[in-house]
Amino acid sequence: MPVKVASEWLNSCSGCEVAILNLGETLLTVLPHLEFVHIPVLMDHKYFGQRGEGDLHHLEIPQATVGLISGGIRNQEHLEVAQAMRRSCEIIIALGTCATHGGIPALMNLFDNPALLERYYRTSESTDPHDPPADAVLPPILDRTYALDEKIQVDIYLQGCPPHPDLIAEALTALLEGREPRLPDKSVCDTCPTIRLGKGKLKKLHRFTHNAHYDPAKPLSEMHCLLEQGFQCLGPVTRAGCAGLSGEAPQCIRARVPCQGCYGPVRKDGNQLLDYLNALASNRIDVHSITDRATVLEFSGAHGLLKRRAAGK
Repeated sequence: MPVKVASEWLNSCSGCEVAILNLGETLLTVLPHLEFVHIPVLMDHKYFGQRGEGDLHHLEIPQATVGLISGGIRNQEHLEVAQAMRRSCEIIIALGTCATHGGIPALMNLFDNPALLERYYRTSESTDPHDPPADAVLPPILDRTYALDEKIQVDIYLQGCPPHPDLIAEALTALLEGREPRLPDKSVCDTCPTIRLGKGKLKKLHRFTHNAHYDPAKPLSEMHCLLEQGFQCLGPVTRAGCAGLSGEAPQCIRARVPCQGCYGPVRKDGNQLLDYLNALASNRIDVHSITDRATVLEFSGAHGLLKRRAAGK
C-alpha cells in the first residue's frame, strides 16, 4: 500500500519543491510507493471544503503518514497550516533551511513590524507609497519569523537552500524502508579538498570583492583555503550536504567562492555566529573584521538568534 504524503509551503519561495522534481529518475522510482493526498504546488485542495462548506474555523488536511513542510512561519495562516499538518501527519519533515532555521526570510527579524511595513509599502524605491493592507485582507503577521520547530514538533530535518535532491531521496527511501535516513553530519570544511596551511598569518577578513587566488588549469585540491585567503567563508560552521551524497566538493567551493552558510549550523541547535566567532578567535583572527555579523546568520536567524536593530542603526 502506498505511503500517504501531504506537502505544504509556508514562508518560502518554492525552491524546495523544485528540488523534489530534480530527483529525476529517482522520483519515478519512489512515486509508485507514494500517494500525495495534499500538495498545493500541484493540485488545488480547499482547506475548508471544495465549496467552502466546511468548518471555517478549522483547516482540513487529509490524514497522511508523512508531512513535508517548506518555509518558516511568519503569519497566522502559516501557523494554522503548520499546526493542521502536525495534527494530520504522523511524521513531519522540515524541508529546507527556511523550515529548519528560518532561512533568508528570518533576516527581517532585525526589524519590527512597523518598520517592515513602512519599508515595504512606503519607502521602497520601486513602490508607490500606499497604506498597508488591513488584517481583514491578509492574515495577521506574527512578531517575527519562526522556524517550524519553534511552533510544532519536527521529526526529520532536511537543511539546505534548497536541500540537495540526494538528501530528499534518502529521506523518502529511508521512510519507505522503515529506517533512519543517513544524512551528512559534518561541516563544509570537513568535506572541502582545498589546501589549508594553518600558519596563522591571517589576521583579518575582507569582503569578497575580487576573485580568489587559484589556477584554473589546476584541480580544486591545489587551491589555497578561501578562509585562509582572507575571505569570509562559513565552511567551518555550516553543515555539509550541498554536494549531496556524491562525495564531491561543496558547490560554492567548486565555483571558487566562499561558503555562504545556506545549510545552516552543523548541529541542529547550533549558533553559526557564535561558533564562527570562536573559530576565528581560536586562530587569532580579529573577530571585529567580520564584514557584517548579521550575514553570518543569513540562513539561520530564527530561534531568536537575530535581534532587532536599535532605531537608526
